[in-house]
Amino acid sequence: MQLTPEEARRTAADAWIWGYPLLENYRTMYPQAIDADDPRYVGGFGCFRHYSEPFTAANTDVVTPNNDTPYSWAWLDLRAEPVVVSVPAVDRYYVLPFHDLDTAYVGYIGARTTGQGPGHYLLAGPGWSGTVPEGVTGVLRADTFLVGVVGRTYLAGPEDVPALRAIQEQYLLRPLSTYTDTAAPHPADEPVWPVWREEDLENVEFFTLLDFLLQFFPALEEDRGLRDRLATLGVSGSGEFEPSALSPELRTAVEQGIADGRARLEEAEATTTDSTRLFGTRAELGADHLGRSIAASMGLYGLPSAEAWYGGWGADDRGNHPPNAADHDHVVHFPAGQLPPARYFWSATPYRLPERLLVDNELDRYSIGDRTPGLVYDDDGGLTLYVRKDRPADPKQASNWLPAPDGPFTVVVRMYGPEPSVLDGSWRLPPLTVAD
Repeated sequence: MQLTPEEARRTAADAWIWGYPLLENYRTMYPQAIDADDPRYVGGFGCFRHYSEPFTAANTDVVTPNNDTPYSWAWLDLRAEPVVVSVPAVDRYYVLPFHDLDTAYVGYIGARTTGQGPGHYLLAGPGWSGTVPEGVTGVLRADTFLVGVVGRTYLAGPEDVPALRAIQEQYLLRPLSTYTDTAAPHPADEPVWPVWREEDLENVEFFTLLDFLLQFFPALEEDRGLRDRLATLGVSGSGEFEPSALSPELRTAVEQGIADGRARLEEAEATTTDSTRLFGTRAELGADHLGRSIAASMGLYGLPSAEAWYGGWGADDRGNHPPNAADHDHVVHFPAGQLPPARYFWSATPYRLPERLLVDNELDRYSIGDRTPGLVYDDDGGLTLYVRKDRPADPKQASNWLPAPDGPFTVVVRMYGPEPSVLDGSWRLPPLTVAD
């Protein structure tokens, strides 16, 4: 069936929204698991790269990084056989959240979900029907053959780095055949990985890369309608889509659809102020493709709200979007009894835009939270943070200074183990207020 230009435009818009998280995921996977010459390379598939030292403004390989829970990155190829994930007894908060190609979570291993004891967990790809060996604590089943994990482990401060590193080094990834000491299956063929190009997010080559990635993503029943429409456009998961095969009329329609999808995402982002219902398993997220794209754009690999809640300010109280510290100083005031209610801990971290990276500053202070030494609370128990590019002259304000860049910025608040008042919406972030 040949699509009309109108149908092609609608299909391209819907598919751009649906496929955007896959490409954002590939944007990270390519330098970390495929391009061995990239400094961000983790060592390929099937091994962890741990970050034990706190991040600074010099770290540019992770967007919206945090220093609450340093990362353990890994990428897994499950085409040949499952992988067994082993963890030690852990005396602190941690989580290993495994995600599919479209960033929906497969499942979680960690303090909140599986406890703090040791265990071995089998991670299997689509269609695997083998026998689960003895000694396996639990099974996670992925919907895609390529899976990633951005593990987090609590860091108490720079002096805690050796203890953190000792825990991270005990996170193990082993092919099932290695775990059972049996013969390994024939390895899967090595794909010809497309080079990541930033501009492909905005042009017809988006669908060339999407077609390649769909080889690793068997169609789910809930996606069948859109996948069928994509196939009519020539994006079938064969890895052979050629934009040049489109007629000039269809190519123009696809380009218009991409612009429509981008505009829809940007409009939705402008009204999104927290992470509630943006991150989770496929069952938790349902068919909210736009929500998944918002999550991939604003906080790729964020944790589900039950694990960690993310909020922040894309605009200040005067409607400046985004806020700009070159133009104004800002304050955030948490009234008494209204500090972020978290079971584990909370933090507020500013990022320079559009890069979403940490802000260089004279104090090497990249966040403020309930564990920050020297904070000065209000007389009534409230807390005021001073978000500005220059250090305040008042010593009390300087103690609560959250350094902003000399330009546009955002601030992300993280709460680990948010209380029910956060999840049900009865607790809300105060405004980011222009102070001058």
